[in-house]
Amino acid sequence: AKTPGLPDFSGGAVGYFAYDVARSYQKVKNVKAEQSDPLNMPDIHLLLTNEVIVYDHVKQKIILIVNAEPGSDPKTSYQNAVERLREIQAEIEKGSTPAQAGKAALGNRNSSLDTAWNYSTESKDSFMHKVNQIKQLIEQGEAYQVVLSQRFALPTEADPFGAYRVLRSLNPSPYLFYINCGEYQLVGASPELLVKVTDDLVETCPIAGTRPRGKTPEEDQAYAEELRSDEKELAEHLMLVDLGRNDIGRVAEFGTVAVKNLLHVEKYSHVMHLVTNVVGRLKQGATMYDALKACLPAGTVSGAPKLKAMEIIDQLEREKRGVYAGAVGYLGFNGNMDLCIAIRTILFKGQTAFVQAGAGIVWDSDPETEYEETLRKAKAMLEAIKQGEVG
Repeated sequence: AKTPGLPDFSGGAVGYFAYDVARSYQKVKNVKAEQSDPLNMPDIHLLLTNEVIVYDHVKQKIILIVNAEPGSDPKTSYQNAVERLREIQAEIEKGSTPAQAGKAALGNRNSSLDTAWNYSTESKDSFMHKVNQIKQLIEQGEAYQVVLSQRFALPTEADPFGAYRVLRSLNPSPYLFYINCGEYQLVGASPELLVKVTDDLVETCPIAGTRPRGKTPEEDQAYAEELRSDEKELAEHLMLVDLGRNDIGRVAEFGTVAVKNLLHVEKYSHVMHLVTNVVGRLKQGATMYDALKACLPAGTVSGAPKLKAMEIIDQLEREKRGVYAGAVGYLGFNGNMDLCIAIRTILFKGQTAFVQAGAGIVWDSDPETEYEETLRKAKAMLEAIKQGEVG
């Protein structure tokens, strides 16, 4: 349970679970064992955080937290924790000049979409051919929807934290993160909750249905109305809401699963989405780990039915997805958890930045439109990488 007076996260594990983790518990048939893994990353990377510095943007104050293990000498453990709090406070009060990386001008915001295809690891024709293959499988009754993705690889000397600072300006989102894993760094601005556990409440938030942002308020509103009335987008979204209800239902008490804020439009820097909240009450004996297993991967980044969609993805995508479409966030010592879906995420490794974006393919999808959707979703990340170099 949450400790009164402390933020939701006051210590625990922070990091990611790769999309591929799901293979350890989802019964996916015909998984390609020979699927290549050029990123060569662990499927799970969690940082144990006993010390937390929380900055409250609203109240403009800092909260310092040190977790102490009582052990056989609680008094000494407490005194050591207090001393460590004083040390952290002293370090902060010394003051330092904020890093200036990533403070480049945010101009020329349309350039990256025009050149995004230059950094794709596969050709447009190849991607569109895969879309048609999926459509054939859907016509044969194999699935209702499959989320096909492509990866972009961009040589760069950008500072990852500088790119993070640019990305949070370009693409403000509910989940903004920078995680330094040593040999590689993750930077993200994800709009989508995967699963959240607060005490005995569990929640997921399917996002499906996309339109670009308008150049004027009038055009923006027109796109929003178009999105709300698009039968294809509505059908796809409702299908994924049902999948989210099923996921939550696996770990929730019978009769407690509810849908909230059905089909509301959320707007971001380059795109807008249809969003719905699905909530439930954890059944007795269920933990945050059970909730994670029930929801990873999300239907919005795999498809429906989920297991069949994952099988088709394995057949068509040549490489392991890695962190893309996995989960990023925290698992608290207090039993609470908050994980977003690893989309709108950049992986910095060596002198290369990797971005991945997908599109939900259904029976009447237009291959070129779906291809362009992946470029549009990748746009903010590619801009952040390039502008991070300038700073």
